[in-house]
Order: sequence, then C-alpha cells, then structure tokens
Amino acid sequence: MEDPSERLGSGDLDPVSAVKTDDFSMEIDPPFQENAVTAEDWRKSLSKVVPAVVVLRITATRAFDTESASASYATGFVVDKRRGIILTNRHVVKPGPVVAEAMFLNREEVPVHPIYRDPVHDFGFYRYDPSAIQFLTYEEIPLAPEGACVGLEIRVVGNDSGEKVSILAGTLARLDRDAPHYKKDGYNDFNTFYMQAASGTKGGSSGSPVIDWQGRAVGLNAGSKTTSASAFFLPLERVVRALKFLQKGSETYVDKWMAVSIPRGTLQVTFLHKGFDETRRLGLRSETEQTVRHASPISETGMLVVESAVPGGPGYKHLEPGDVLVRVNGEVITQFLKLETILDDSVNSNIELQIERGGVSKSLTLTVQDLHSITPDYFLQVSGAIIHPLSYQQARNFRFHCGLVYVTEPGYMLFKAGVPRHAIIKKFAGEEISCLEELISVLSKLSRGARVPLEYISYVDRHRRKSVLVTVDRHEWYAPPQIYTRDDSTGLWIAKPAFQSDSPFLSSGTKDVGNLASNPISLTGEHACGGDVSEGNHQELVDGVTSMETNYEDPLEDVSHHNGSDGIVKKRRVDDLSTDGSVADISLNESEETKLEKSGAIQDDGLMDYQGATAATANASITERVIESTLVMFEVHVPPSCMLDGVHSQHFFGTGVIIYQTQGMGLVAVDKNTVAVSSSDVLLSFAAFPIEIPGEVVFLHPVHNYALISYDPSALGPVGASVVRAAELLPEPALSRGDSVYLVGLSRSLQATSRKSVVTNPCAALNIGSADSPRYRATNMEVIELDTDFGSSFSGVLTDEHGRVQALWGSFSTQLKFSGSTSEDHQFVRGIPIYAISQVLDKIISAANGPPLLINGVKRPMPLVRILEVELYPTLLSKARSFGLSDVWIQALVKKDPIRRQVLRVKGCLAGSKAENLLEQGDMILAINKEPVTCFLDIENACQALDKSNTNDGLLQMTIFRQGREVELLVGTDVRDGNGTTRTVNWCGCVVQDPHSAVRALGFLPEEGHGVYVARWCHGSPVHRYGLYALQWIVEINGKPTPDLDSFVNVTKELEHGEFVRIRTIHLNGKPRVLTLKQDLHYWPTWELRFNPDTAVWHRNVIKALNCSSSSV
Repeated sequence: MEDPSERLGSGDLDPVSAVKTDDFSMEIDPPFQENAVTAEDWRKSLSKVVPAVVVLRITATRAFDTESASASYATGFVVDKRRGIILTNRHVVKPGPVVAEAMFLNREEVPVHPIYRDPVHDFGFYRYDPSAIQFLTYEEIPLAPEGACVGLEIRVVGNDSGEKVSILAGTLARLDRDAPHYKKDGYNDFNTFYMQAASGTKGGSSGSPVIDWQGRAVGLNAGSKTTSASAFFLPLERVVRALKFLQKGSETYVDKWMAVSIPRGTLQVTFLHKGFDETRRLGLRSETEQTVRHASPISETGMLVVESAVPGGPGYKHLEPGDVLVRVNGEVITQFLKLETILDDSVNSNIELQIERGGVSKSLTLTVQDLHSITPDYFLQVSGAIIHPLSYQQARNFRFHCGLVYVTEPGYMLFKAGVPRHAIIKKFAGEEISCLEELISVLSKLSRGARVPLEYISYVDRHRRKSVLVTVDRHEWYAPPQIYTRDDSTGLWIAKPAFQSDSPFLSSGTKDVGNLASNPISLTGEHACGGDVSEGNHQELVDGVTSMETNYEDPLEDVSHHNGSDGIVKKRRVDDLSTDGSVADISLNESEETKLEKSGAIQDDGLMDYQGATAATANASITERVIESTLVMFEVHVPPSCMLDGVHSQHFFGTGVIIYQTQGMGLVAVDKNTVAVSSSDVLLSFAAFPIEIPGEVVFLHPVHNYALISYDPSALGPVGASVVRAAELLPEPALSRGDSVYLVGLSRSLQATSRKSVVTNPCAALNIGSADSPRYRATNMEVIELDTDFGSSFSGVLTDEHGRVQALWGSFSTQLKFSGSTSEDHQFVRGIPIYAISQVLDKIISAANGPPLLINGVKRPMPLVRILEVELYPTLLSKARSFGLSDVWIQALVKKDPIRRQVLRVKGCLAGSKAENLLEQGDMILAINKEPVTCFLDIENACQALDKSNTNDGLLQMTIFRQGREVELLVGTDVRDGNGTTRTVNWCGCVVQDPHSAVRALGFLPEEGHGVYVARWCHGSPVHRYGLYALQWIVEINGKPTPDLDSFVNVTKELEHGEFVRIRTIHLNGKPRVLTLKQDLHYWPTWELRFNPDTAVWHRNVIKALNCSSSSV
C-alpha cells in the first residue's frame, strides 16, 4: 500500500500527510557504543565534505515513465573527481530527458549529463568536466557502506528546503527498514533495505551524502516522512558496484563518454523481508527455520517472502505471493543484497530456487532476465503525447506485462479523445497493438483529420476495455511525430522523424479544407462523404483498404459500442468502397441508372422515416419543433500549445443556432464562452440529424459575446441537409420588458428543452471585472434578463411563439474574487439581441469589403468592425446631476431615451487605441455628431455611419462632460477584424503573442514599444526553470528592444544553443524585472504557429533549431 506521508526528497514533489501504523513497530537494536568523537572531529570532516557537495538544478524536459515534466532542485556529491562523477538519486537523474547543472560551494556552475540511472534502486550518476572548476579546492567523498551501523552518529549535508548548504544531525536507528512506498503510480524502490534516522530532511535534500565523523558517505539520502522527522537512506553496496563499472569505462574525464553496461538481472518478482514469526504463520516448517538460522548470522530475524510477480515475467506463474525463499543455487538466502548479487551475476542464465509454499518445499529453475531490456530508452512524441513501452517500474505498479504501449502523457490528440494518463493502448484503427512499433505503423498510414477508434485499458479498471474516437490533428498544432532515443554517451535524447516523408500523416491538410467531415455517422445507414479524408477522397487505414462505419444493426457482424448520451449505437465496418466513398454495389451487372434510382429510393425512405420520427417527439411544443432543426451542440477543444488570449480551459460545451445555410456554407452563432479563441478544434452535433462534423472558426466579434462557426453542408449528406435548416432571425422589433419569449436549448443528450419566460430587463448593462489572467470579458453590452431560466449552464435561443429567433441565450464567463487573494471561475447566462449578429451576417452574405478567408474551398471576404476602443458604463441621470450635469442635457437625454434615463461614462481606454489620451476616466459622453447618446448601441451606430460616409477619417465628433464643463473632442476609432489572435511564437517553452484586447483593456502597455506578451509557459522548459512565467511583457532581449513579434523573432533567431540570455520584462502590475535564461534548442527549438487565411489552416514554422536534431514539441 502507498503511504502518502512518505515522499521523495527532491524539491518538485508535494508533501501530503498521512501515517502508516506499521511504521511504529518496535525493534531491538544492538546496544549503542559510546565513542569519543568531538566537535572538532566533525568540524574537520565537514570542512572536507562540504566543498564536494553540489546543488543540482534539474529540468525534466519531457514526461517519461514515472516522472512528469518538471523543474526542481536537489543535491549530489562528487565521488570521482578525476572522471567528474557525481552521485545522486535516480529520481534526480530522471529516467527520461533531463537537463541539469551543478553549482559548487563557491558558485561555480557547470553542466552535468546523466550517465546511469538504476532501473530499480534510487541512485544514479551525473558527469561533469572537472577542468571547468577553476577556483575551488575540493576532494571526492569516499563511499563506505560497511561503516553503517545502528547508533552511528551522522550528518546529512545538502540543499535542504532550498538552502544552499544545510547540515542536519541524526543517529542511525535502523538498517533494515522496508523500502518506502511513495506513490501507487510513480517511482518506488523495492527489493532492498533502507536505513532510517530522525534527521528531518525535506525537499531539495535528495541525493545528499549521509556521512560519518571520518567524512565517509555511509548512505544516500532519498526520502522522508512528512508527518515526522524520519528520513530514509539508501545503502551504498550496489552503488559502489555500479561506480566501479563506470570507472572501468575511462581513466579520466573525456568529452564523449563511452557508454558502460552495468549488468542487472531480475525475475520481475518483488520480495519482502518478513520476520520468522510471520514466516511460521505462512507455513514455514520448523526444520527449515532451524536450517536457515544455523546458516545465517545470529542477528538474522527473518526471511524473504514473495510479495508479487509481474505478469509475463520469469517468475510469473512460478512464484506466488506468500512463497518463502529458502535457497538460491543451493545457498541459503535471507538478505536482499545476496539475492541481488546472484541475479546481477546471472543475467540470461538459469538459477535454481528452493521455496516453501504452505509448508510444501518446491524447487524451481528460472531464467534471469536482463533488467535493462525492460527499461525503456525511447519514446514516441505525437501531438504532445509521450508514449513508450511500459517499464518494469510501472508494470510492477499496475500489474501489466512489460513492454505494452503506455501513455505517460496524453498530450492533445489523445486527451481530446478522453484517453487518460497511464492508459495502455490495446487497439487502434481496427488493429491490435502490442508494441510501440505497431502503433507507429498504424499512425503513419493515417491522414490529417482522420477519425479512428482506439481501445485502451487502465489500471483503475483493468478488466474492461474502453473505446474512444481519436481525431488526428488537422492543423499543425504540434511538430510531426518524433522518436526520441537515449544516448548514454552524451546524456541526451536524440530525436528523429517517426514516419517516412511520404506518410499521409505529414501532409499539411490543405487539400482537405473543403471536406471537413470524414465518414460521419448517421442512424439512417447513409454514408456522407466529406473532409478529414486523405487526398484520394477516402480514408486509408492500416490494412490498406478504404473503410467506413454504418449504424444499422447486423447480428452477423461484430459490433463496437459508442457510449453516446443517447444510448448505445451499434456500428459495423464496411470494407469494399468505391473511390468516391459510396458503398460499392454487390451486383456488378446493373446499369448506372438503376444504381442511382435505388440510391434515391433509399435516401427518400430514410428521409421519410427520420421526419416521421422527429414529428412524433412526445410533448414537443410548436416552438421546439420549429427551432430544434436549427440547434447545434458544440464540443470545443483548445490545444495546449496555443492557449492564447488568456483562455482559461481546454474543453468547452455549449449550444449554438444555425443562422445561415446554403449548399456551399453553413454558419452557426454561439457565445464566446464556448468558442473563445480561433485556435480551436470544433465539433458540431446537430439536433435535427444525428451526425457529428467539424466546424471552423470564421469570426470572433471583438466586442460582443458571440462567434460564427462555419461547416460544410455537404458533409450532412442529402438526408441531413434536408432536415437541418437555418433559423429565421427577428432583429426587429427589439424585446421590451414584459414580452413573452420561449427559451429553447439542448441538453447534453441533444434533446430540445423549452420553457416560456417573461423579459424582466431587455437592456441590462454588463459589468464584468478583469480576471487574474486577463481573458475576454463582455463589455459595452446590453443583455436580456428573464424571470426564469434553466440555470447557469443552459444555453440556447430566445424565440417568439412562431420560432423566430430574437436573441442568443449565451454563456458569459466571470471570476469571483474572495478575501485572501483567492478567486473562482463562474459563468452566467443572458440574452444577446440577435440584431448584433444579423448585422455582421448581412455583411458576410453581401460580401462586404474585408480580408478574404477560405471557407469550404471558397474565398469569401469577411467583415471588418469599426469600434470605439473605450470601456463604458451607464450612470443614472440622477447621479449625473450630482456631478453637475445641466438640466438641459438631462432633459435632452430623457427625451432621447425615456426608459433608460442614463448617461454613459468612461471607465477606461484600451491601451494603444486611438481614443487613448483623448478620453479620460469619468468622462460623460453626451452626444456624437450633436446627437444625444444614451446606450452602447448609439455608439455602435455612429461607428458604422463612419464606414458609410464618403469622408471617412475615422473620427467621431463627441460632446463630453468633464469636471463640470462641456468639451468638444474629435476621437479616433479603430477597425478590427474577426480573426482573433492568429500568430504565436514559442520560445524556450513560453507562448508569446501580441497583447490581446483583454490585456490592453487594463489600460497599460509598457513604454518600451509595448513588447510581446507571455500568455503561457510549458513545464520542463527553460522558462520554467528560470522563472519567466506568464502575465508579463518581454520588452528587451540582450539589450535589444522587442516591441512586436517580428522584432522578437529577429532577435531570438540570432541566439545560439546554450547561450545565456538577458531578458527584461514588465509584469501586468507594472513591475520591471531582469532575469537570465539559458536557451535550449535541443529540446525546445523556437517555432511559430500562424493561421493562413488562404488555406484556413494553422501552419507551424520552425524558426531556430539544432541542425543535428531539430527536435520540437
């Protein structure tokens, strides 16, 4: 069982508190012998030891095996000065890619490279160049495992709790403690004893030497218990053996280390040391106990007992839990060290075991397996996922076979499909998967946008396979798949392409733009052709034939289950398809006319059946039946590689309404709390027809809370296109207080739900504060409030009794802030008047002037929006009078709008806008072009009038009231598109973009030419290691200004690998800072992601990488 109070000692692991009762067992130790060690003796030994102890700064650049991507600190110490070898813990060396430096006592810092990490025990070695240490005199620390004894006074020297040097005193209390159990799904040591002392070590002290008064290391600090001062030390016998093998590889330090093989054997069996009292209860015969006691030292108190055997290992089905080990190769074995010595000396050889099982003696012959052969040294990186063969460590934790295809990190593509961490992939695209090479082969034959089934199991539900649909990234969110392989001579992991250059997976996806749906599934048995397909207009699977799925039931076929919200849908696979994706006819002698007639008849029958089923919906109101065919359920995923504009989640749900549909294009309107950024993958599920197809973000309104998503109507097929329709919009007349409306939306099961409500406030002004991490928030908007709704998570539309849409019932994001600087994300729903959407729709339909965007293979001009980039809020005229507003203006404003009786005031100007420095906080906007202004719509109309004017200078003639007097101003307006942020740069693991509107709404940009904004950062990256986090601007690099992305790219592409960079930043709170950062182009090349409107695809471009291995993320 996992003990949550036992923890690894490195600085990146979080403590949790719990107590394990068996840790309080009492043990009788040999009597403590007094010695005459004085304080001066300790002072002399510590003066020699401390210079040889180093602070290790470790960055695990990728998640791998038991470890996640992280940046942390720990301790190590020099054990071979001539060769430059540092000893530390395995969880510090890391099983996967790692970048590390060692800092010596005098602040000299040198890079270190891993040369060995033990597959089981918690120790490993780094190497460094001894000649790089020029100003420090130090000696290596000798290893003396024989010096450990109960009662020995010790000192633990290391980087405890982040302190550079910390010396903790203690006394060895136990030498035979069970190996600590840290995590049920992470690294654990086993098949060894640990030493224990009450030294109270904490985070950062991992790898510290446990020294005696002579300055010898008698143990290696590894972990501690959070609920007490107990610390756990690894014995050094096997460390000494490994070090001797490493020392044979080279006499001195060499630039290119010669990889050394250290023999390690295993039976894939975990043993525990049990006392004789317990072995008797397990059935150990008294004569066997007597034999063992006579053959063992007098201090021996127990024997080794089998705890578990890993499935598929040499000991599986031969050794069982409870078996008591008596002899190995005829020798009585009661200690882990002797057993491990035999195993390590017998790799790939047979050994003889004698055990007792329930009082019955058994003899076994087992083959010792090479432990390194079941320790993975390579992995596949695809769409942010890290996949590799299941290691012995995790196979032992999860009780699976070693070598299965294991997901350490699901990344984006697998996470989007619902594949969790620690999953074991069993089947992919219809092919059984037993090793990583088979998975790579299947992936290489898929094209971008393809949707294929995947089956997996997990250790929490090991007896059932779970099935999901995986969608291959259509956009280039991530680098092409790569295989990383460990190179022990350099300590680096070398990347190479996972696929051949002609793989469909590596195609840009541009040719598939017009076809957005690959084999969408329909209940009528009809196959709708569409995008997400390969260039041949069909989907290529691993068997080399085209494939599709239909949803009619056939008891003679194997079925797979899709766990949708509407129940279980049975599918069968049809293999023989024609090149256009339609089902091939069985009779080859029929004429083409006959085929077409039959096809039309099938479609007509399906349409009649489906329309009849829809009309028969029980208890559906007239409004529901009218509007249901226009509603769409959204599922939106945002790739972690480009979570731009402060978007606060990767996954969103919501309901939208179809506002336009022709043969060439369909448009759906939805709130921006569902589709927040343009860098999104959108899936649309239609209420009128059970089909799921992709959508593309084509317009994000810069102010109003709505987005427009396009889809390809041909992907619906003839039946789907005939029942799915666009809603009738009713922008006029505007809703008034007391009007009756119908709130209609979709449940998660795609069931239309409605209720009749009454408008309580048709013009409620929003006032949403800025979030801790600035993101889109609705401003300058009036929304509709109802007396009753379906709660804060239900979105849809507001219609009249005829089903005509008067408003979008959308979701708004906000953040509630509490005392103690804590906050919590919340959402609420309000009505968005449909006229705000219909105005933009009219411009799209009329092909108004604007930048072109490729939509379903056709370039269409998208509208530009002229806005006044000023945040406003309404103030009652009664309050305005108190500020000195004259009766004349109050009467004029009341006459203009007798309902609202308000005046708009300036809350702030967006930084960088044309209104900045003209309007001031607290200004009252009285009129524009001599026309009184009372609401946000008046200002929008004035901005639109500028576009229609022949003398368009973009200036509004405004009358404002400022500090007791009227002022006439000419205020500039800004023109924005609906693309959102379309470019980002990833440098050293930080996601950099131009400051978005939510940041500019704070009213502040750096004086140094604005700078580029850090939106996100990646775990295990250089910015993680050196503390360049989000919510700040980078204004200078090495003294060169970076006012925009182009200048930022020009500066960073001149930087070399391993170069230290000086960076000047300014935080959102205005605080400047200068920090240094070491660039790592091996694991973190510089790249940019840019949306191309000509192809409607996000393209990835590597700006700077190492020529030898242009690895990427």
